[in-house]
Amino acid sequence: MNLRRRLASTLLAAALLAPLVLTACGTPVMLSQQPDLNGPTPLPPDADQVEVFSWWTGGGEAAGLDAMIAVFNRKYPDIIFINAAVAGGAGTNARAVLSTRLQSGNPPDSWQGHAGQELIGTYVKAGQLEPLNFLYEKNGWLWVMPKNLIPLISQDGKIYCVPVNIHRSNVLWYNPAILEKYNIPVPKTMDDWFAAMDALKAAGMKYPLALGEQWTVMHLMETVLLSVLGHEQYARLWTGELDWEGDEVRVALELFSKLLTYANSDAPSLSWQDASQLVTNGDAAFNVMGDWAEGYYKELKMTPHQDFGWTPVPGTAGTFQFLSDSFVLPVEAPHREAAIAWLTLAGSKEGQDAFNPVKGSIPARNDADRSLYDEYLQSAMNDWITNKIVGSLTHGVVANDSWKTDINTALGLFLANKDIAVFQRELGRACMTSGPCVQGKGQHAH
Repeated sequence: MNLRRRLASTLLAAALLAPLVLTACGTPVMLSQQPDLNGPTPLPPDADQVEVFSWWTGGGEAAGLDAMIAVFNRKYPDIIFINAAVAGGAGTNARAVLSTRLQSGNPPDSWQGHAGQELIGTYVKAGQLEPLNFLYEKNGWLWVMPKNLIPLISQDGKIYCVPVNIHRSNVLWYNPAILEKYNIPVPKTMDDWFAAMDALKAAGMKYPLALGEQWTVMHLMETVLLSVLGHEQYARLWTGELDWEGDEVRVALELFSKLLTYANSDAPSLSWQDASQLVTNGDAAFNVMGDWAEGYYKELKMTPHQDFGWTPVPGTAGTFQFLSDSFVLPVEAPHREAAIAWLTLAGSKEGQDAFNPVKGSIPARNDADRSLYDEYLQSAMNDWITNKIVGSLTHGVVANDSWKTDINTALGLFLANKDIAVFQRELGRACMTSGPCVQGKGQHAH
């Protein structure tokens, strides 16, 4: 394809583009010999472009993607990279567009997805992905990817994606200057947190807690569930072993509801970036968000411990609530060999060390160059290998798409009517309808 046709293709594509404790889905195939660590396989002449679909359009996430694209362009100068990113926090908008494209038989060459049930319970179940064991064999990735991550991206011995990072979702970001001004200690328990926000309200801060659009509220809710239930009981929610309509969940929902009374009234109109910036601007003191917020703060040239600070969400210290971004190879990818080149880069040390320090995440690989990572990310690396690990609801680990959608619908109704009893009943119904619950009694489905 000549240069003019390539540029036309790029422009045309741009014009058309505007969701635990780890539970194995199967045992991945182990390698029978040492990997071939030579460079990427030479590409056939027709592998001239690759369209990669994601929701990384702002802040550190967009900058991280750009850094990885730069490495890709240097390694594969003959492949035009089409960045088909669609804006919308947590991928809500992008995945709606992706669903439409898949239904019409028009998949991108690769797309971003979350490791866990979002992947296994949605795309693998629908037969839309190729297994990638061949890439893991060629590149020796089973030796450098965390053993507790591989089962989440596998089923029946087949591995279905390339994880590029690990994120932590249970992070409380705060404004150090505000806490110092009012002599408020960094909260470690829920009681501490409520006391801090009461003190700030008494001092004249109308909304001490910053929130954004609805997915950020679900993100807050999952961390409150973890705080109240603890990691073992939290994990049992997602296997159907803990009753969604029981007393433990009710206590968590009551605290969640109370937290919302400290939040900004314009939350539905704000992005996660907007909510994050309310903290550094001093308009709010706290925000619960994943560690991509740190990437955003770096993008804004903010200084840690001065403009922002961090701590586990009160009551969750010692537990790492995680998610992992990954990329996949769809069945009948339009440019399969070019997509394989992208996946090879995404799983490489070079690619991950270019992407993650900028994005505000830690690499999925365990052989990263730690010197490239800042103070926060090095602390996250340490916590990842020492903490108890559970999965995120909002970001695809613990619930399939249908279950998450039902939970989100129940949450939307709750935000409108503030009826905790109805909310809890609807959450129980969601587990029965789309999750593993039986007759709403928390029985595990077999």
